[in-house]
Parts: sequence; C-alpha cells; structure tokens
Amino acid sequence: MISSPNNGAVIDVSEPQVGARDLLIQVLRAGICGTDVEFFTGHMAYLESGDAAFPLRIGHEWCGTVIGVGENVDKKWIGKLVTSDTMLGCQNCDRCKTGYQYLCADRDEVGVRRGFPGALAERLVVPEFAVYELPSDMDPAIGAMAEPTGNALRTVDAAHIKAGERLLIFGPGTIGLLCGLIAQSRGIEVHIVGIEEKSLTFAAQFGFAGVHTTANIPALTYHAVIDATYSSDIPTLALDYVEPGRHVVLIGISGTPSTIDSRTLILKDIKLTGILSASPGLKGAIELLGKGAIDPRPLIAHVVPLEKVSDMLSGNRTGISGDGPKIHIAP
Repeated sequence: MISSPNNGAVIDVSEPQVGARDLLIQVLRAGICGTDVEFFTGHMAYLESGDAAFPLRIGHEWCGTVIGVGENVDKKWIGKLVTSDTMLGCQNCDRCKTGYQYLCADRDEVGVRRGFPGALAERLVVPEFAVYELPSDMDPAIGAMAEPTGNALRTVDAAHIKAGERLLIFGPGTIGLLCGLIAQSRGIEVHIVGIEEKSLTFAAQFGFAGVHTTANIPALTYHAVIDATYSSDIPTLALDYVEPGRHVVLIGISGTPSTIDSRTLILKDIKLTGILSASPGLKGAIELLGKGAIDPRPLIAHVVPLEKVSDMLSGNRTGISGDGPKIHIAP
C-alpha cells in the first residue's frame, strides 16, 4: 500500500468482498510499470486531477487463479488461469455499449483510478465482464505480460506497417521492446532508439536491425514511428523522421506537455494516433502469447516478493540479476 509519495509498505487488510458478478482471484504474478512508479513518487497525473488519491494499492499487470465467484457467476470459472482488463467501464453509457468502455468517463481502473484495489496483494476481486481466460498451461510470467503486450499490439497495429518496411521505435523500455518484438515477428525491419547504454545493450540481444542513440539515428526511410518514451521532445522528432503520408503512434506519456508543429503534420500528410490502454488489444495479445509468436520473459529482470516492492519502485535494484526493464512480483 502506498500511503504518500515515496512511502509504501505491506499491510494486512480485510478479506476482499466478492460481489454477485465478481470473481475472487489468487494472484500468481504481477508486474510493475511506469505508472506504478509515478504513483510511488507522487507524480502521476491522476493524483493532481483527483482521479486517484493516497492511500492506494497499485498493480494492473497480473495473472492468477480463480478461487471463488459471486452468486451470479458460473462456477466454471473456478480453477481457471485468468487476467483482466484494467479499465472497468460503467457498462451503461454509450461509450461502454459501443466498444469504448475503456474510455468511459465513469470508469474505475484496477490499481490506478478511483481507489480500485490493485493486484499487488495475495487476492484480488474483479468483475466478470473484465476477465479473460488464459491457456491453462501458460507460464504465469507470460500471463502477467498480457496487459503490456495488449498495449504494444494496439500500437503496432496503429502504425499500419507491413513486412519488408522499416519501423523506428523511440524507447527501449517494456512497451518499446514489445512493439519491436511484435513488429519483428511480422517481418518488419525494426530500429530502436534510446539514451542509456545499458538499455540499448539489452535491446541489442533481440536481433533488431539497429539499436541507436538519439544522436546517431541512421538517415533511412522510416515507414512508421512509435514513441514509447516519457519525453516531451520525442513527438517532434517522430514527425521529422517518419516518411510522408505514413503513421506516427504515441504510447508514451510525458510529464510535461509536448509541442509539435502542426504544419509538419499537415504538409507531410502524417497520421498521428494516441494509444490509451490495452483493452481492445487484450484478446489478440493473449492469442499472440498463447501461440508463442513472441516470448516476453527475457524482459523480466527479476521476481521479488511483496516486501521488496517499495525498493523496486524507488529504483533500488540491489540484488536484481537481470538487465530487463520489467520487475515481477510473486505475492
């Protein structure tokens, strides 16, 4: 539980209450992402807007086993390996009824918005409508990567790029690397751009066509560009590098406003797309992971217990064996 900026602890809480249409999950594995770190440091935008407040329990990348169901839920769910959508729309508004429930103005978000408890706990309650069944033999490490993979899948799809073409990805973090792996599996030439030598060295192991710093991006034709960073400067660079008439996709959210020149956007006839949430991509991500089209496990640097979460969120990676960008929790 995060009680205030830079203060988190493992505490005992009451058993979660299972509603009539809910599932009770035994959490097997959960991941930490950039949003969780922003909450820990107190810089997450929802804290300023009032959509979230301390104390809060984070964790929206997870998988687990169903150990109980509400009175209006089929008992066939018990024993299933599952994950869920993070975005929990009201299910009654026009957005929810037309496929945009992840943008519902009245939505909860697991471990993120309006106090909905997250998966950094032994047990978690989620509504049935948000739950996705995973293959029974899937490694929980892979299952907990379904949510970030859903984001990456939506991002690559939005780039509208095909085999034999060239993709430039800014950001060698979890989402950027997952985008690269998905694109590479489709026969796309992938170039990754980053800042830190350690993260670029890690990215190089995946056999991408190129791994570059921002100061040394090759002068090539890039048929799509993805921004998976937290930098306010990258969207402008993305517009500069993308081939006219093609797509730029923004999945990273900067801490300060980005400024782009709309004249560049128009005169190059660029299609600019923003991606929020894995929701429409979860089903496809689970299928992708289930058939082994990509393996996200090399991105997981280490698995730690709940007691080590605060250290991980504060950036203390003492004892971490791997160089990957993702830390997993085994509650």
